[in-house]
Amino acid sequence: MLLAMILTLISTLSPALASASTPKYVFLFIGDGVSVPQVTATQIYLGSLKSKNPHVESLCFTKFPALGMMTTHAADSFITDSASAITAMAAGHKTNDGVINMDPSKKVKYKTIAEFARDKGMKIGIISSVSIDHATPAGFYARNPSRNNYYEIALDLAESNFDFFGGGGFREPKGKDGKQKDVREILKEKGYKVVERAEEIRALKPSDGKVVAINPVLDKEAALPYAINRKRGMDIGLSLAEFTRKAIEMLDGPQGFFIMVEGGKVDWACHANDAASAIQDMLDFNEAVEVALKFYEKHPNETLIIVTGDHECGGMSMGFAGTRYQTYFKILERQKISYDEFSKIVSKYREETPRDKAKLEDLLPKIEELFGLKLLDAERRKALEEKVKTGDIEAALELHLSLNEDELIELKKAFEMSMLPKDKRPKDELTYKLYGRYEPLTVKITHILNQKAGIGWTSYSHTGLPVPVYAIGVGSEVFKGYYDNTDLFYKLCNILNIDISKGNIISVISYAYRLAA
Repeated sequence: MLLAMILTLISTLSPALASASTPKYVFLFIGDGVSVPQVTATQIYLGSLKSKNPHVESLCFTKFPALGMMTTHAADSFITDSASAITAMAAGHKTNDGVINMDPSKKVKYKTIAEFARDKGMKIGIISSVSIDHATPAGFYARNPSRNNYYEIALDLAESNFDFFGGGGFREPKGKDGKQKDVREILKEKGYKVVERAEEIRALKPSDGKVVAINPVLDKEAALPYAINRKRGMDIGLSLAEFTRKAIEMLDGPQGFFIMVEGGKVDWACHANDAASAIQDMLDFNEAVEVALKFYEKHPNETLIIVTGDHECGGMSMGFAGTRYQTYFKILERQKISYDEFSKIVSKYREETPRDKAKLEDLLPKIEELFGLKLLDAERRKALEEKVKTGDIEAALELHLSLNEDELIELKKAFEMSMLPKDKRPKDELTYKLYGRYEPLTVKITHILNQKAGIGWTSYSHTGLPVPVYAIGVGSEVFKGYYDNTDLFYKLCNILNIDISKGNIISVISYAYRLAA
């Protein structure tokens, strides 16, 4: 009786709220860890490269006509993790941190927007710059009580019947013990073509059918390398934009498509408080959105593009006590390496150098080469100061990048900590506040560079900020306003005219409540 009443309410109210026109092509871009600070920092950085005066250079999606804001809290915490955030966004329900598409009791399972779209006949593409079994991409095809059950999540991927997966690989392709059947073999048995070479990915055609395209270059966590490493000629394989372009090519057809693209490495860089790496991955993310925007320009009456984040990460701020009202974002251009790659240099030095022989001075040339931070002798400092008086901007930046006595002391302390074996380092709260769980010297270098730029950080974790939602195309106006992240799912259901009554009863009740509200 109750179910019948609910279904009657849905059938009565849905037509009034359904989208006047339904998009054939839907792009959902999710910047993991991206909120207003990450977007703003990227725009200020771009502006600093073009003008010596304050200038904000827009990203392509910040020009979209529809702008909204979403709250991000989880069922059990004001500060969400990616699993609970994506459950809210992709399935319309709050759950506890760490849980994917199940309720807080871990008994009720939820159906996702991508699965509804698949059942409607649309082609589905899931792309991520981190492992394809990570929380955000998994949030569109998996149900699991723990986001860390990577093998089980990968098995859900194989059962999804989605059409295209691209980007990162699998964290545990043979299970936690390494003894399970390789998930790539299971995928082949399920009819997927698995490709892991750049030339094979670029040669893919729609006739190849269902595809899992894994970037040929992956880090130890099966993710794409940071975009910043291109600066020093590192081969990082395909970009997020290339995977997006290939997904469009593979999925475009009369059925239409739903493509989710995650820029996941922004979050990881912000966890490590590495602003330059975060900004470069934001630019990589922006290029992927530009690919979708070009597609939209050819199909403006059939396409919807949404760009948002799942939460903020790092407590990033524009402004630092040491720089007061000034910012110097241009100096971030001097960083040529991501925090994780520099940590490999520190680790190698620690392994190869006897403890009593190790000294910071050995690494200062590398720090100058890769971050621009340097020690200046009195003569060089005086010469730069004279050039600054004549208005020489480059001289001013070089002077600003010089290490002062306090910064050198901080670097030496961090260096000493980095020279300790990881299992011998202090585990106290103060040490965590200084370095998080990262290589101490690397964190101190990025902190100093960021502070000189005018960027501050409050955390090595996520924060509770709301996230912006940018939209353009068919139905984009419904994404204006201030709302909860669960509403993203229901807004998409309305726009796509999805019959949610074919989902679980919890979703039906939630949907009816929203229609009646």
